[in-house]
Amino acid sequence: MTDRKIKTLRLVLGDQLNSEHSWFSAVDASITYVLMEIRSETDYAQHHIQKVLGFFASMRQFAEDLKAQGHDVLYIKINDSNNRQGFDENCKSIIDEYQIEKFEYQLPDEYRVDQSLKNFVSSLSIPHEVFDSEHFYSTRNELSDLFKGKSNYLMETFYRYMRKKHKVLLVDGDKPYNGKWNFDADNRQKLPKQHKPISPLVFEHDLSALNKELLEAGIKSIGRVDSKNFLWPINRKESLHLLDFFIENCLQLFGTFQDAMAPNEWSIYHSRLSFSMNLKMISPKEVVDKAIEKYFQSEGKIEYHQLEGFVRQIIGWREYMRGIYWMKMPEYASLNYFGHERELPEWYWTGKTKMNCMKNAIQQSLDYAYAHHIQRLMITGNFALLAGVNPDAVDAWYLGIYIDAIEWVEITNTRGMSQFADGGIVGTKPYVSSAAYVNKMSSYCAGCYYDKNIKTGNKACPFNSLYWNFYKVNEDKLAKNPRIGMMYNVWYKMQADVQKDLLTQAEYYLDHINEL
Repeated sequence: MTDRKIKTLRLVLGDQLNSEHSWFSAVDASITYVLMEIRSETDYAQHHIQKVLGFFASMRQFAEDLKAQGHDVLYIKINDSNNRQGFDENCKSIIDEYQIEKFEYQLPDEYRVDQSLKNFVSSLSIPHEVFDSEHFYSTRNELSDLFKGKSNYLMETFYRYMRKKHKVLLVDGDKPYNGKWNFDADNRQKLPKQHKPISPLVFEHDLSALNKELLEAGIKSIGRVDSKNFLWPINRKESLHLLDFFIENCLQLFGTFQDAMAPNEWSIYHSRLSFSMNLKMISPKEVVDKAIEKYFQSEGKIEYHQLEGFVRQIIGWREYMRGIYWMKMPEYASLNYFGHERELPEWYWTGKTKMNCMKNAIQQSLDYAYAHHIQRLMITGNFALLAGVNPDAVDAWYLGIYIDAIEWVEITNTRGMSQFADGGIVGTKPYVSSAAYVNKMSSYCAGCYYDKNIKTGNKACPFNSLYWNFYKVNEDKLAKNPRIGMMYNVWYKMQADVQKDLLTQAEYYLDHINEL
């Protein structure tokens, strides 16, 4: 008999920075943790420079924190000479060099990485073990189990199930607090003209040295950054600070204005916690619990719809999108219900367009690596769908430009909710609109080169003719959809010459799409 402990290597991915994980509850000298910056992760999409900096800075901070706690940590930087630029090759090298006897990892959230690690461990001659990431409310397969044998997968059904299972905002056992499950109808107000949202909390990190390393590595990126004043949280302490800021300063107006948009207002009352949560620096449960606690402490100062709308985004949409992802991948990544093939307009990468709404949403995304859900859905996503852009190109843009974009949450929102490329798995109808909706929820239309009220002719807003063109082109797929039948009734009642003018205008704009 021997008391020698097996030497174990544990891989920690860049989106698994969960200091509360049971892995780290005790220091064990027989366990070595490895984190790595690799080209396979920087290069599978062209990422925003703030996204790459944010991931790497957070990973480096996490590794240092583990070391300070006494854990044995290997950290491979992007330009290290021994970096083989892949999880498998780096881990194999470490296993050989350190005579590792067991390999362990946590369940990845991306199908691509999941398959890569499955292939890797199948080639190992040593034992391996896979652990849960201990982050989500639901398991990978919980949604698919709930909807087994069903033909549709309503988020509302899943949301109610999650509320009941985790006893969130319930009374009398399993009834919804305040009498109903969903208060979304109270959360759709435009910012009043004289209303000035609170200035967002930002952080100040000098990441200029890391930025120099990325340049030396030749990593191609998009977007802009002040690397001496990096504004995103890069550790758990700062993430909790951002959560506290939201709870104290923004929750009371979050729901009311969560769909609102305005020039030069990039945060409004949104929490911007998605980056911290998606890297697992904080958990969805502690975010939800903190918001609920604040609501009940406010003594009526926070209206219930503000809270419910926030809780629904996390325990509802976030978990739902992950469930759909694991139910439908890998086929989901190639769905193209409308057969769209157009290239993404060039100005998606520059923001240089005469459409004020698109210019603002894109420039904000380039400046901050962030836009809230309605900017993504009803501005940039809306236009891409109306224009018939290939969902592969739309996916690549969203996955790259946003700091919180990891495929499990990005692709279901983009290909499903935004582009309806899944034919209705996520959404019951395409989310498209003319200029009327943009004007209703934003002040973007004021001062725009195009006129929101004009459908055809000089300076007609492109959204107006493209909207009707979309319905006409996809009539065979959409006319029988009960949620949009009314729009076809309007179309059918139009004079033939009006229809023709709209389609001609749309054709012109599509032919000159890079000039808009």
